[in-house]
Order: sequence, then C-alpha cells, then structure tokens
Amino acid sequence: MLALFHTAIYQPLYNILILFYNIVPGKDFGISIILITILLRTVLIPLYKKQIESQKKLQELQPKIKELQERTKGNKEQQTKQLMELYKEHKTNPFSGCLPLIVQLVFLIAIYQVLIKISSNGLVVDPSQLYSFVKDPGKINQFFISLVDLTKPSIVIAVLAAIAQYFQTKMLMASQPVTPKKDDSGQPDMAQIMSKQMLYLGPFLTLFIGIKFPAGLSLYWLAGTLFMLIQQIVIEKKSKQD
Repeated sequence: MLALFHTAIYQPLYNILILFYNIVPGKDFGISIILITILLRTVLIPLYKKQIESQKKLQELQPKIKELQERTKGNKEQQTKQLMELYKEHKTNPFSGCLPLIVQLVFLIAIYQVLIKISSNGLVVDPSQLYSFVKDPGKINQFFISLVDLTKPSIVIAVLAAIAQYFQTKMLMASQPVTPKKDDSGQPDMAQIMSKQMLYLGPFLTLFIGIKFPAGLSLYWLAGTLFMLIQQIVIEKKSKQD
C-alpha cells in the first residue's frame, strides 16, 4: 500500500511541484505550491460536484428519514433495512460525500510529505525522485514572494487559511435546504447542530495545524479553500440560472 501511495501519488506530486518551480519566473516555491493546488482542485471538481449533489439529496430526504426512524424506532434492524431501501429508491448513497474528503486528505498527506522531504533534505531536490524529463533545480528557494519562509510556520497564512475555511463552510451550509431546529418529537436536529459545530471546528483545526506545521502546508490549504469558494459561487450562480 505504501509503495502504491509513493508511486501513484507522492512521486507524481513531487515531480509536478518541481516542474512548476522550474518554469515559474523568479523560482518562487510558494507560487509553485499555489499552481499545484489549482491543478489538483481542478482535477477534483467532478468529485466536489458529486459531494454537493449528495449533500443536497440527503437534506431533501431528511423529513422522510425522520418519519421512517420514528416509525421503526423500536426495531433497529427493520429501520436499517428500510433506510437502505429509501436511499436506493431515491438513488442516494449516504457515504458518497465521504469520498471527496478522503481524496483531499490523501493529497494533503502527500503534499505534506513532499514539503517535509524537501525541507529535511536541506532544501535540495532528491534526484532519485525525479522523472527523466524533469530538470533538477538544485537548492530550492524556500521564500514565497521573498517574504514568507515556507519551511517554518506562518501565523499570517494560518489565520488567512482559517478565515477562508470559515467562509467556505458557511457558504456551503447556506446552500443547503433549511431544516427545522427541532424534529416532531421536540428534540434538536442533530445534523444541524453538527453542521454549526463544524463551522467553527474546521477553522480552529486549520489554524492549529497552520501554526504547528510549515507555512507551505498552510499556503496549500489557503489556495485550495479559496479555489473552492470561487467554485461554490460559480455553482450557486449556475443553479439559480437553471
């Protein structure tokens, strides 16, 4: 599994990053990270759209799901069976939204390992990892726009990444159908409570990771979140026009 991860994900990302670094004017490693982020997010657009569609379908099914749960609350086995039938009838997979998150996490781990590997190697590229058509640039310039050392934590970039995460999550929540705060039994809606918690938990975790790890990782997260914000705006505009 590790060999597959290295060959199929880590090494290609390593080479793409160095390829961008070779062609970016001024040899700016930060701009190279932004470019590879845009490339990855563009590739993941179909998965992201599928995640949005899955979330909307699940939100629309919530009244039927709650009615079914109330009707079968004394029989968990029957409840599970009927839930699966409901999902199948409406062609909805409750777990399909998890795939984009898993893919994003895998790429995040790979980018982190690439940055750590280059940093621990004295900012010198490992020639053994390069493909034959990728030129070895020698020592990497670790500064972004000549100001931010990407091998060290940056509070500024971490804060910006957390703020962007907050607005991206808030916009995603706003695009979902509004559900009552309480269900028919008078109990609070747990999905709504969890969504509200994620609105603050996500940015907090982004900030915490950003002040602990190299700024290159925060820059990758910031660029990716801004890309998703713009993408979400475009999707919302298209849905309103349809």
